[in-house]
Amino acid sequence: MVFSSLTFIFIFLPIFLILYYIVPPQRRNALLFFGSLIFYALGEPVYLFLILLSLFVNYFLGRIVSGRRIVLLAALVYNFGVLLYFKYTNFFIENINYALAACGINWHFYLLELALPLGISFYTFQIVSYIIDVYRQKTEAEKSIINLGAYLCMFPQLIAGPIVVYSNIRGALAKRDISANNLDNGLKTFIIGLGYKVIIANRIGTLWNEVCTIGFESISTPLAWLGALAYSMQLYFDFCGYSLMAMGLGDMLGFKIPANFRHPYMARSVTDFWRRWHITLGTWFKEYVYIPLGGNRKGKLRTAFNLLVVWLLVGFWHGAAWNFILWGLFVFVLQIIEKNLTLKWLTAKNFFSWVFSHLYMFLYILVSWTLFAISDFHELGTYLGRMFPFFGVGRVINPYDFASLLSEYAPLLIISIIFATHYPERIYRNICHTKLGVILALVIFWCSVYYLSIGMNNPFLYFNF
Repeated sequence: MVFSSLTFIFIFLPIFLILYYIVPPQRRNALLFFGSLIFYALGEPVYLFLILLSLFVNYFLGRIVSGRRIVLLAALVYNFGVLLYFKYTNFFIENINYALAACGINWHFYLLELALPLGISFYTFQIVSYIIDVYRQKTEAEKSIINLGAYLCMFPQLIAGPIVVYSNIRGALAKRDISANNLDNGLKTFIIGLGYKVIIANRIGTLWNEVCTIGFESISTPLAWLGALAYSMQLYFDFCGYSLMAMGLGDMLGFKIPANFRHPYMARSVTDFWRRWHITLGTWFKEYVYIPLGGNRKGKLRTAFNLLVVWLLVGFWHGAAWNFILWGLFVFVLQIIEKNLTLKWLTAKNFFSWVFSHLYMFLYILVSWTLFAISDFHELGTYLGRMFPFFGVGRVINPYDFASLLSEYAPLLIISIIFATHYPERIYRNICHTKLGVILALVIFWCSVYYLSIGMNNPFLYFNF
């Protein structure tokens, strides 16, 4: 089940909230736990056992892991082993087969029939953070398996984050206040996220789909850039919309789910971009990988190595394909260049630096998300060749193919660019508690419902990761 579905909006959520508000406070964690299992089972019943197994294994390991390195190692092997098996086994098999073929060995291994369990990358990272924090004695082990289950399986962020660290919501699990103000703020945040997903992301995503349908070998350079812009906007509003919906649902339930985006397309450097994009993932890698490796405390060379490890892992976390590794390396190289050469100049407080840095980030955003979007290296090379035609990839069949699509999608592209800035958010903050704010929220909600009712809905892109 997804948040942007009529079933969730008009059936699951109202029923759950009514029950959640009427049960005694001491029973809310149990209701949240079992309600979240139902939510997960409606979308992925086959792998429900997997998340329950993760809960039971980590509950018992968490009770004994404090200060015990061998228990920590066992927990890490189990959690990451399950993630590697389901997400990366076929990737490894495919590459072994390629290597055997390259060596002239007439032998291959058969791929396994494995489907990626929904949310496994996210809930694995969450439970690993819990285990590590208990090992470090940063937090106490949870004595109630129901409370730990409510944390691990909490449906607002179960499928695609944000990644919530147990120590940050331990207090809310024990005691939290439910108020009309929380419900009001949560509903408005949820509606804004729903609008981002349904009104902007789904509709602008059709432009990227049309570019893919035409075929990369047949598109012009302007259309290649237009398609990259469309995908970049789709990815942002899709994932940001989901994160806002998760935050809104958290408010309704009495939890403070952390913000995952802070207008990343307004960043003036790649370094700043990754402080604004998927903030909880970046924080997780900083806390549990980068700092334990030494962070920036052991000289420039070691810092570069630590960043390389982090970005290879970030790329690999996103998917079992080489383009994600390439994408991670691309980000790493630009960050190293910035940290050692260009960062101060890019962020200087003068008009020329302001203009250049935004042009630089426009180029980075579109190229990096192209690397992210296209997994086939031949197709990727073709697309990049269209974006940068001086490399030469053959004749374009219709050099004016972008004109009709640009005219059709121009209003939506302009709207997406405006809403990727902080200006609409600032305006809405000033009116959200007024009658105009309520009317605006209702308009966004019913427009979203209309688009959902006519079938304009796509799964969230980050479900794939």
